[in-house]
Amino acid sequence: MKIKKQKFWLPLSIFGWPFWLPILLTGLILILTLSILCVPLAWLIGIVTLLCLAFFRDPIRKIPNEPGVLVAPADGKVTEITRLERLEEFGGPALKIGIFLSVLDVHINRSPSDGVVESAEFSPGEFLDARHPESGMRNQATKIVLKSGSGKLIVRQVVGAIARRIICPLEPGDRLERGERFGMIAFGSRTELIVPEPEAWRVVVQTGQMVKAGSSIVLRRI
Repeated sequence: MKIKKQKFWLPLSIFGWPFWLPILLTGLILILTLSILCVPLAWLIGIVTLLCLAFFRDPIRKIPNEPGVLVAPADGKVTEITRLERLEEFGGPALKIGIFLSVLDVHINRSPSDGVVESAEFSPGEFLDARHPESGMRNQATKIVLKSGSGKLIVRQVVGAIARRIICPLEPGDRLERGERFGMIAFGSRTELIVPEPEAWRVVVQTGQMVKAGSSIVLRRI
């Protein structure tokens, strides 16, 4: 079954509806009930409900159309730019960019490039804090291998201590466009972008920089 394309925009992510719909319904019921019994408490519940729903917000993004670039697969802070001496999937060196998502960031993942999904594999693991240097290797994750015009690349959705639910309905053969939504990690965590041939790319971000999924260019082909 192919991933269903998002034909229209909603303020809340369609990937997170199993989470935000119960929150919304419960919040509305409590607000209506408490508005009769205790108005201040009804206001408090309303604020808490809105804060919880904000985790699943889906802002509109302007996607760059410049050729030969890769965009950020997630919102958040760039915490790692590392050259890997060898990655089995590429049969040689690779370049990895790690992005940390806090609970305040948008949690939707977007494709860094046009391409076709070669595989999307889930692997069990630990729940270390996503800022831990070994979280990318030891934590539960989903690895997406994408065949793009710039070659094969990998996007990894990694859970953290709080974020323990990866949503990724991708299947082999699914086609993605640059900046297209393909999943999310509930309540933040870590997303990694890995490309082969490090010398063929110029990194246009630096550690500590904030990026936005789909709109921030992180790599440019040399």
